[in-house]
Amino acid sequence: MTHGARDTGRAADRSPRDRRPLWRQRDFGVFWAAQTLSVLGDSFALIALPLLVLEATGSIARMGLLTAVGGAAAVLAAVFAGAVVDRVDRRALLIGCDLVRLVLYGLVPLVWLLGPQIWLLYVVLPLCEAVGMFFAVGYVTVVRSLVGTEQLTEANGRLNATAAGAGVLGPLCAGVVAAWSGPAAAVGVDAASFGVSAALVALVRFRPRPADDTAPGSGKRAGLWQDLRTGVGFLYRHPVLRALTVLLCGFSFLTLGLNDLVIYHLKHDLGRDDGTVGTVMAVGALGTITGALLVARVRRRFGFGRTWTGAVAVCGTAFAGLGWATEVPAVALLSAAFLACVGMAGTCSMSLRQEVTPEHLLGRVTSAFWTLQYSVAPLGAAVLTWAAEERGTAPVALVAGACCVLIAVAALFTPVRRAGRA
Repeated sequence: MTHGARDTGRAADRSPRDRRPLWRQRDFGVFWAAQTLSVLGDSFALIALPLLVLEATGSIARMGLLTAVGGAAAVLAAVFAGAVVDRVDRRALLIGCDLVRLVLYGLVPLVWLLGPQIWLLYVVLPLCEAVGMFFAVGYVTVVRSLVGTEQLTEANGRLNATAAGAGVLGPLCAGVVAAWSGPAAAVGVDAASFGVSAALVALVRFRPRPADDTAPGSGKRAGLWQDLRTGVGFLYRHPVLRALTVLLCGFSFLTLGLNDLVIYHLKHDLGRDDGTVGTVMAVGALGTITGALLVARVRRRFGFGRTWTGAVAVCGTAFAGLGWATEVPAVALLSAAFLACVGMAGTCSMSLRQEVTPEHLLGRVTSAFWTLQYSVAPLGAAVLTWAAEERGTAPVALVAGACCVLIAVAALFTPVRRAGRA
């Protein structure tokens, strides 16, 4: 980080607004509410889209293919998302992304009135995932503009905790709506949530971005590919971020298809209904709440390295047991443990990246990080679900979970282990 970037960050941290408790910061509070409502609706689609595919085809492989196509679109969008976020007005970008997803997801229940059209999902989901990637990169950058650096982990934890709280109610309601009116109606609720989110984001006042890193004497920005190389270069030069990128690439390959695996296990292996699927997902979201509320305290006590590696190890252990669980409560508890630790590891990773990256580079670094992290994840989702259909969920979950534990062990031999308490 340059001297100028450090000075900018310190000045921001000294501002009166940044020293106030988060609950007293008006703009953060509005943004917080917007994202909570958005996740409340989005949790409907998390269940409804796989259920639509399973209802029409009965195939977990087709579910995995939809997940893979959506993931591939997100990876492609991530290549350019950071450069775009660092070039445009971030509030306008966030609002635009919400409105586009309102329209796209709103098409699903309208078309389904005429009958199931699986092809539409393979059009809508990739487009929404691509738009969602632009939103996600912008989301990471604006959190830093709303709170001081010292409050980043706490702010991310609270955002994740309340989002997970919405995720408890969302799956329960989605299960009820899917059982009564069909999964397509649940997607309609998701569409409406993006409209509410857009309206609230419009009320938020974001701090102006610092001056760009344009070359002295030049009024031109670098090209998009140069912007991506800038983000990748920053990751490569930072030893902890470099190691995290490699480790998370493997972790994402193994876990992107987990949601499909759980739904298929409940519906196919255990013969449960849509309402049970919603209940299990809601219990899993309780785990996310727990992890999000604890992450700041755990990180302060044990440091980044121990918190991250421990969380990934528990994720792998829970994943390994999911396919062998024959009772719904056991599936729910293992899902909760997995999601709690995914939330802790993810919040730590995001907060570290926000802390060490100069603000004018944050969009490009986040974009590069996610592009590399998820580069092979769509293939992993397709392989995981295909293997589950061919070999069963139990052995596939065991192998994938064991590999996640090995990733945590591998982290002990990288700079991640020595990452301190900062």
